[in-house]
Amino acid sequence: MLVDTHCHLYKEYYDSLTEVFKESFLNHVSKFIVAGCDQKSNEEVLTLVKNQDSVYGCLGIHPEFVTTYQEEDLLFLEKHLQDSKIVAIGEIGLDYHYNKDSKEQQKELFEKQLILAEKYSLPVVIHSREATKDTIEILQKFPKVKGIIHSFSGSLEVAEIYIKMGYKLGINGVVTFKNSHLKELLPSIFPHIVLETDSPYLTPHPYRGTKNSPKNILLIADFICEYLNISKSQLEKVTNENVRTVFDILV
Repeated sequence: MLVDTHCHLYKEYYDSLTEVFKESFLNHVSKFIVAGCDQKSNEEVLTLVKNQDSVYGCLGIHPEFVTTYQEEDLLFLEKHLQDSKIVAIGEIGLDYHYNKDSKEQQKELFEKQLILAEKYSLPVVIHSREATKDTIEILQKFPKVKGIIHSFSGSLEVAEIYIKMGYKLGINGVVTFKNSHLKELLPSIFPHIVLETDSPYLTPHPYRGTKNSPKNILLIADFICEYLNISKSQLEKVTNENVRTVFDILV
């Protein structure tokens, strides 16, 4: 069985989460880690993990919300970090693609959440877009903190830096895109990857452009197995062991 280590299963995206889970189970997805992004989604994550045995959660404030979040949101975050089935702080990080004018604010918010990760000995789920240098420099300030580099798509050099720092790399549908060079890194980074969909985003080929679902972990897994000429059981063994290492959950 496989684990979707990063998805956004919010009610606004899906008519029936019951159907999403049913289809995913049929596609050999046994567990889901749902990531919050802001106050509203963090509250939804807390409800979801209570109602679904197979769902675990991450709580965090995404850099997209750096100009709108309140300090109370961070207090709420901290209050619930030790709740049952909350396994990480995320999705957090830096995004300079859409938010170039808020770089310093983003860095401050990022570090505030890394301080919480250090305080509560929790892993982090890192979003980094067009901000690799600053992301690495900030993470290096917190050597005790480990986690996942979500939706990794950088160079081998960058991958090796993250791996040396103790991070695993989240691989999703991007690896199947015809214009992606990520697959070429797979032979080198394979021991350090986890699988994710980032649903409802980044749907793998051949369904790119449609709404994504955790069931598509199987498409990503099949692509990686074919490219590396390995068995599904080999992929499952490596990725599930990495999930256990980072999130300390039974898979």
